[in-house]
Order: sequence, then structure tokens, then C-alpha cells
Amino acid sequence: MRIAVVGQIARDLVLVVPEVPGSGGRASVLERREMLGGKGANIARGTRQLGATAAVVGVVGDDREGRLLVERLDADGVATAAVVCRQGVRTALLVDVVCDGEYRYLEDVPGPTLLTVQDVRAASAMLGGADAVIVQLQQPADAALAAARAANGLVVLDGAPDGRAAELLAAADVVRADHREAEALTGRSITGTDAAVRAGRELLARGPSVAALEVPGEANVLTWDGDSAVIPLTDEDVVDTTGGGDAFVAALTVALVRGDDPGDAGRLATAAAGRAVGHPGGRTDLTGLALGARQLR
Repeated sequence: MRIAVVGQIARDLVLVVPEVPGSGGRASVLERREMLGGKGANIARGTRQLGATAAVVGVVGDDREGRLLVERLDADGVATAAVVCRQGVRTALLVDVVCDGEYRYLEDVPGPTLLTVQDVRAASAMLGGADAVIVQLQQPADAALAAARAANGLVVLDGAPDGRAAELLAAADVVRADHREAEALTGRSITGTDAAVRAGRELLARGPSVAALEVPGEANVLTWDGDSAVIPLTDEDVVDTTGGGDAFVAALTVALVRGDDPGDAGRLATAAAGRAVGHPGGRTDLTGLALGARQLR
């Protein structure tokens, strides 16, 4: 399986605190973790751990942090030939402040660390040769659409775009969204599993053949041609939801590419997300999870 991921590469700083201080206050840091992050890097690493050949298309700055992130991706087995090193730019930094299982993000993402259409076109041969291309929609809509149109394999959209939604959905085979993203895509409140099924059906009518939507705190809902599956969340204690969606998308894509039906793919993806939320930060080890999804029933 050859899977390419188009998305963000960043340095992650995770701080676990007992409370979030108010103005003029302070709090001790209980745990600190610094790691490779960004949704594009996380998803690519997850697909590699699940047995795929993984590559990432993203941008780092021409600084020490950018060089270290590329080295980390290489060490994780993710191909980095399509990673752009942008001159005169600092690498993106994401600060994840975690308290009682809830996160608060501080993001330093300079505009030049986002992909351009030209960056994507430079990687078109790699994208066209992949069995699946995962397009992370925090990137500019024009670049995301260029990536979807360059693909010859399965096109998986992750999130909700800032513009050109109709064209992106028409170019996609799979769309995955959390409840906020699903509400932005459909204009429908995701208040339960029935609402998620209806929203999924609306998305299918706009192009994709599979929709995977989150019902927060309850389930993931998969809809596809003539069928649907409601998959309860796993019962792991939630430490930090950061990275749960990334693990879900990685596992869902691997399972669909290898031929699992959407329901079984959703079960594997939900198990992967459950593994991700049990620790601070988005760097998750999915090694050993690529077992037959039927064993997860």
C-alpha cells in the first residue's frame, strides 16, 4: 500500500497542567513532551506503522527545528522527498496545553508554512502513483484541491475546507470530519447518531462514497452506499484527544485500501483513535493494530 499525505508538519510542545491559570496566575507543569507533530506528519506516521509505504507533502522552515523534524520523519520510515524547506521561514510550532482531558492550542503557523498549488504540483508524480492520497484540509483550499485532482487512487479528505467545498467533495472518495467540521460542511447540527447518519447521506450526495463523522463522546458513524454503521467509542480513559482524529484517518485509509468494507474500516479506525487519546500529545504508536478488523467486533 502506497499512501501519500498532504498536510501540516510542525513541532509539538505538550504541557500537562493541573489547572489553567487566569490572568496574572501561574501553574506548575506536570508533564512536558516535545515531538514531531502536525496533522500531516501524524497521519503519515500512523499509516506507516499500520504497514503502508508512507510519504508526506508539507512545509518546514529553513531552521534547526525544520531539519530535525525531517530527520524524525525519515527515522519513522516516512518518505520526505516532497517536503518543502521554505527559505527565510520559521517552522510551525503547536503548543498543546492539556488539563483534565481537555486541550487548548496555541499555534504559531506562519503563512509560508502552508502548502501552495506549486508545492503540490511539484509532487504530482508521487501523488498520482499512490494507492491513496489523504488531504488534510487545514491547508489552503486551492492547494488541497490540486492534491485531490492529482490523485489517481483513493482520495480521502480530512476535515472541512475553508472554501471550494463543493469541488473538493466532488473530487473525493472518502470524507472524515469531527462534529464541528461536519456541521460546517452540512449546516446540520450533529446532535446524535441519527443526525450523523443524515449528515453523512447528504455528503454522499455531493461526491464521496464513504463518510465518517464523529458524534462527540459517543460514536463514529460511517455511511456508504445503502448502508451505515454506528461504532461506539472505546472505553479508554481520555488523557488528551489530540491525535485521535489523525489516528482514525490513518487506520481508516489503510483498511479501505486493503479492501475492508467501510464498517470494518471504521472499527479499526475507532480502535486506533482510542489508542491515541490515552496519552498527552498526538504522537501515537499504532504498531500491531493492523489486525483484521473483524477481530475487533
